[in-house]
Amino acid sequence: MATDNSTWSPSPHVTQDSHNHGAQPAKAMKPRRHVGDILWKALVWGVMGFFLLNVVLLIATVAVNSVATRWFGTPLPQGFTLHWYAQTWVDFQLASVLLTTMEVVGAVVVLSIVLGVPAAYALARVQFRGKRFAMLVFLLPLMVPPVTYGIPMATVMYKFGLAGTLVGVIMANLVPALPFVILVMTPFIEQIDPNLESAARIFGANTFKYFRYVLLPLLMPGMLAAGLLVLVRTIGMFELTFFTAGPGTQTLVVALYYAVFSTGVRAPQSIDAMAMIYMAITLIWVLVALQFVSPTQLVSRVKEQR
Repeated sequence: MATDNSTWSPSPHVTQDSHNHGAQPAKAMKPRRHVGDILWKALVWGVMGFFLLNVVLLIATVAVNSVATRWFGTPLPQGFTLHWYAQTWVDFQLASVLLTTMEVVGAVVVLSIVLGVPAAYALARVQFRGKRFAMLVFLLPLMVPPVTYGIPMATVMYKFGLAGTLVGVIMANLVPALPFVILVMTPFIEQIDPNLESAARIFGANTFKYFRYVLLPLLMPGMLAAGLLVLVRTIGMFELTFFTAGPGTQTLVVALYYAVFSTGVRAPQSIDAMAMIYMAITLIWVLVALQFVSPTQLVSRVKEQR
């Protein structure tokens, strides 16, 4: 019986077909970018770019006009000067306004930290009936527009003689600042191990020593973050300050509003110079805050212990 020892080899047509069939699934698995996705991304980036371009042009217009001698009907001003900044400093009494702003902001930051940290500690450590309702009451000034409670609050302050005073302005700005500190500090305190307090008690530390040597160093990052954010927020707080401030207790943002809408003829360059001063002060503090505070690290929700 003869045996065929020759090696079988597939025909070229079979080999070519098998390679073609094997290449088709790989080709089909390649992702394809649809035209609709590309158009959608282009639209989103176009809208964002158009918005940012308008903001930059508006700021540039104000900045250029604040140092312009005369700018009318030409692409650029006829000349440049810093005279408007000096005139604005005198006409709007910016030295007194900035001093008042510093007093209001400093008092609000200190009082909100002093009152808000113990309240946040109690909410983070103590479990009691109605805790959710208490948190809702604390955070209510942050969830509703300031005008909603600003007008009734100003009416009560005028009735008791607090409106128009520095104390009244500080109290008005403290209403949204205190819940903001509680909102920021509560998650920081919840992340601290409660066993540290027990260990400090075992080693003989009283409440003051525990707070001074154990709890305070752990709370400093959160207190710094809350203080800087309250500072930036208070500088830009317009509604509550406007409702309760008097002629001698105006902060910079309220003084800028009166400079724009009050009666009298004023050069637009001087108003733009005042706006640039306000913008520069706010931007400086925002940059300082961002050096110490990362917005992505702020926890905005209070975790309930179970």
